[in-house]
Amino acid sequence: MPIRSAFPSYRLSPALLLFLLLLGTLWVAGGASHADVTGQVVTRTATWLILVLAILCGVRPMGRSTGPIFWLLLATVLLVLLQLVPLPPSLWAALPGREFLLSAPLSQETWRPWSLAPSTTINAASSLIVPVVTLYLVSAMPQEERAWLPAIMLGAIFLSMLVGLLQFSGFIIDNPFINDSRGSVGGTFANRNHFALFLAMGCLIAPVWAFAGKQSARWRAPVALALMTLFALIILATGSRAGILTGLLALALGLALCWHNVRRALHGAPRWVFPTLIAAIIGVIALFILVSIAADRAESVRRAFEIDPGQDMRTRGLPTVLSMIAAYFPAGAGFGGFDPIFRLHEPFQLLKPTYFNHAHNDFLEIVLDGGLPALLLMLVAIGWYGMASMRAWRGSGRHSVLPKLGSAILFLVFVASAFDYPARTPMMMAMIVIAGLWLCPIRQRP
Repeated sequence: MPIRSAFPSYRLSPALLLFLLLLGTLWVAGGASHADVTGQVVTRTATWLILVLAILCGVRPMGRSTGPIFWLLLATVLLVLLQLVPLPPSLWAALPGREFLLSAPLSQETWRPWSLAPSTTINAASSLIVPVVTLYLVSAMPQEERAWLPAIMLGAIFLSMLVGLLQFSGFIIDNPFINDSRGSVGGTFANRNHFALFLAMGCLIAPVWAFAGKQSARWRAPVALALMTLFALIILATGSRAGILTGLLALALGLALCWHNVRRALHGAPRWVFPTLIAAIIGVIALFILVSIAADRAESVRRAFEIDPGQDMRTRGLPTVLSMIAAYFPAGAGFGGFDPIFRLHEPFQLLKPTYFNHAHNDFLEIVLDGGLPALLLMLVAIGWYGMASMRAWRGSGRHSVLPKLGSAILFLVFVASAFDYPARTPMMMAMIVIAGLWLCPIRQRP
């Protein structure tokens, strides 16, 4: 008579296996946003191959059951593709900001796309394959496998943190897939601001992971506290000024996420134990941060005091960006075309050996690129986020934890996007889709 195992085997779904393959590719080569880096070719080619494999394996996504995430992503893809449709000369000439091309030979007879920089818009459309396939695979996972996502993403953040720790220790890691700066602490990202945001997301996921299972909370809680402390210290070492803000917000939101779980775990203990424990957690993190600052290892803090905001290109370029928005509104200049369009409007006093690749405020750049349609879509997305977040944070119990986590992660992305462009990085695109699905849980098939 065969003996049955006390631990029945579980066969991983093709959707999860392909998602892990996609995540590994993004971890290695998906940390840059520049169109001309090798990582873009690697991530997009691998993502298309993974999509083909998913179709051949019969992976069935939930599609419209993902709710607003599906419709918002679909509207984004369609809006970018619409800018590549050729327009008749009379209609194209009526768009604002096109006057400088009307004097070109045969300009009155040439059909032109909506975008002033079609090649960059094609690149923008190509980049959207990453969030599309992420949505495809995650929505196709069984419910029990989607519950593993916080642990999976925390593992990816931890491994990236280890790379940053090696860089902080003096190791020179030359990633051939991204345009990272030699000697900087950027982990698997080309931009230290994006790396700091990734670590801040880890500060949110760690406490949720700690209390995901009642039986393992005893050992997971101190591990999560150690991880949050390490993430905070590496954020300081990156030199990212925006990372200081997102890191502090993440630590506060992370404590808010596990507040009720800690109270429940201490049920029956004296009243003074809970506030003492919270104060001890804050004190331990603050102590390590102060030691890092005192040892002159907090590059972010040093840069925050040494950089003159008046000489910062973000501040100096803002009036030009606003004038560009006014010049091309309501049609927009075309997605992904900030660099060539900015060179047309760049004043003499802003000229320098390096170039201003983005507006460093994605809200403004979206309006510049997409005009009124993009502005309306962005307002719809923010409005949905606000309503979904209110429902999530008003809820209580085990089922409200992931929606709160998704809300907190997207909030950090919004804050970081006011100073930078994290959502243009493939790894961040995948994280945003996953956070959106956490905020708006997938409706199960009957």
